[in-house]
Amino acid sequence: MDQIIRIGMDTSKHVFQLHGVNAAEQVILRKKMRRKEMVDFFAKCPPTVRDR
Repeated sequence: MDQIIRIGMDTSKHVFQLHGVNAAEQVILRKKMRRKEMVDFFAKCPPTVRDR
């Protein structure tokens, strides 16, 4: 499984769009989630994913 090295986030009032890439800049994450789901998602990510 590839490790996510960067996550871009598009925010709106109720929904967040996440876009994550690996070291080769290949998209390995595309998610649409609400605020509560986003907090839980980032809580489960390895620390290196959240550093930026």
